[in-house]
Amino acid sequence: MIENVSFPSRTGATMSAALALPAGDARGPAVVLLHEWWGLNAHIRSLLARLADAGFVALAPDLYHGQIATSPDDARRLMTELQWSVALEEIAGARTFLEGHPRAGAKVGITGFCMGGAGTLATACNVPGFAAAVMFYGIPPAQYTPWATADVPPMQAHVSSRDPWVTVDAATAIRDAVTARGRTFELNVYDAEHAFVNDTRPDVYSPECAALAWSRMVAFFRTHLA
Repeated sequence: MIENVSFPSRTGATMSAALALPAGDARGPAVVLLHEWWGLNAHIRSLLARLADAGFVALAPDLYHGQIATSPDDARRLMTELQWSVALEEIAGARTFLEGHPRAGAKVGITGFCMGGAGTLATACNVPGFAAAVMFYGIPPAQYTPWATADVPPMQAHVSSRDPWVTVDAATAIRDAVTARGRTFELNVYDAEHAFVNDTRPDVYSPECAALAWSRMVAFFRTHLA
């Protein structure tokens, strides 16, 4: 079951989010899920439900504040208008919300897809307190990823070999910068298109690659959020 919740952002504003809880009453590892450039739509809510089914307390903050794109032009506009310095404060508020939730465990991870994947890497570099980060095909502007100095948590990345935006070379450069400092960065490459996990887009969805990437993410979180 997914419910709508709200919490205070570190900017002082009130944030809306979708929350999914695993069955039963036991505490579970917690995960913040960042949405694609489309917004907090039905697809993202379905991913929240899947995280809950896997035993996670999952929260998706609405970084677009109620707006959902219905066309690529709308999505591009909303993503361009997003202020990442503000969004990072909102994501920090999402982590604080989960840390105080009675069903959530002591550690919080973060994941995201496309724009949310970029936000995941930016968060790993700029918002202390996350225990693990899993990126799906997203890289933020360089100013939000100071790999040479950032104290990042263990990270895992999923990118596709045919992605013209999030290239394997770019992801490899990040992996090399992070691992050179003795930190964990697992890079997984798939013979697929950008957004290959999105099952609402038959033009890019790859069931086999999506299932493998999802299982790797779940295993990574279970290791680092235990």
